[in-house]
Amino acid sequence: MTQAVVELEDICFCRKERTILSNVSWTIEAGAHWALLGANGSGKTSLLKILTGYAWPTFGTVRVLGERFGACDIPRLRKVIGWVSSAMTQRLPAQDAAIDVVASGLDASVGLYRHVTEAERVKSLAVLEQLRAETVAEQRYDTLSQGEMQKVLIARALVCEPKLLILDEPCIGLDPAARQRFMNDLADLAGRKNSPTMILVTHHIEEIDPWIQNVLLLKDGKVLASGTPDEMITNRQMSKLFDYSCSVFRQGAEFLLRIDG
Repeated sequence: MTQAVVELEDICFCRKERTILSNVSWTIEAGAHWALLGANGSGKTSLLKILTGYAWPTFGTVRVLGERFGACDIPRLRKVIGWVSSAMTQRLPAQDAAIDVVASGLDASVGLYRHVTEAERVKSLAVLEQLRAETVAEQRYDTLSQGEMQKVLIARALVCEPKLLILDEPCIGLDPAARQRFMNDLADLAGRKNSPTMILVTHHIEEIDPWIQNVLLLKDGKVLASGTPDEMITNRQMSKLFDYSCSVFRQGAEFLLRIDG
């Protein structure tokens, strides 16, 4: 039996007498790609921080890649958890070359603080090549387009060969064409042999592409429902999730949402 990549059991998370997450349980099997869907303020970011060990649940049990939090080396574990977030863009050293940004993923560090070996540079360039972004390797990070930056962030996450890849609202700031190219890159990655298990965090249903097999709906810090995209992306579920009358349409394989009224 394949070991689960993520096992959350009855997670509660409270801060300053406010309950942010309540009784959240979630199991992700290896190779099963998920979308975490919820409105702003639903608790998605807090859940991600708990998954990566940057926040500690008030109650509940966290296991990631077979390691139980509280009984493992979390900094070491983070090196095999890739994280792509638009929020990371502003934290990375603007003057660093793109290939150095990628190489910093080997240490899960924000910036490069040591000499990179030739083998590590070759590995970093190879990941950029996989994403068709090798031409920007020597360019300063702050001179890249938004789409190029996102590719570099993915390469940074992939260079450590993660078993779990978390994509935290990665399309923020991308124009429609760049967003489509980015989503195509994710579909290509999901289809590769030995692809990491991926979690796409979003509040846009149009980003839930066919490579995503499962959806968890998070509302007010609680699991509203989980299941396949066809089961979750419906008029009823979206209306409950967003507290507004919603209509869901399909355009080919893409989900589209209309807010009624």
